[in-house]
Amino acid sequence: MRSFIITISIIFISLAAVAQNQSAVAPPIKTEDTKAAGQAIVFVNSDSLVNNYEYYKAIKIKLQNLSQSAQTELAAKGAAFQREVAAYQKSASALTPMQKTTTEKRLAKKQQDLQVLGENTQKQLQDESADQNAKLYDRIAQYLKGYSKLKGYKMVLTYSKANPSMLYGDDSLDVTKEVLAGLNDEYKKEGK
Repeated sequence: MRSFIITISIIFISLAAVAQNQSAVAPPIKTEDTKAAGQAIVFVNSDSLVNNYEYYKAIKIKLQNLSQSAQTELAAKGAAFQREVAAYQKSASALTPMQKTTTEKRLAKKQQDLQVLGENTQKQLQDESADQNAKLYDRIAQYLKGYSKLKGYKMVLTYSKANPSMLYGDDSLDVTKEVLAGLNDEYKKEGK
């Protein structure tokens, strides 16, 4: 979770540069419907954003469900393997040396397969998390490009207690609620 918040902070720092470059391409449109109207620089509290953005909540639940499902599957396979090992240990004295060798090789192969499955599952979860982070970044970046252009902002900074790249910002420059409302409205319109 902490790494995800750090990722969000990095996203917003990157978005600030994107917003600045975007505003150089198209002249800003000034509006008076925000408390930070006329300001060239505003900020978003990324802690509030990730805690209240419905798309992020959906991603978080999806990733938690995938992780739980993978853990359940691995635990079940691990328990089955342990039962098989226990059964072998119980009957080992009755087996011939050839049967012991064959069974031990088979169990060693199963143990190795379980380790590989665990590593592959972990990699798949990491890949899915990275993919979802990229989608989240793209959504926020796309929204902030249009939002900055509409409001005439030159830069959108981020604030996070976990990774404070900005130590202070006047509350009149905080557009978190407005950005969050817009992002959530956009997400609701998609019907997801």
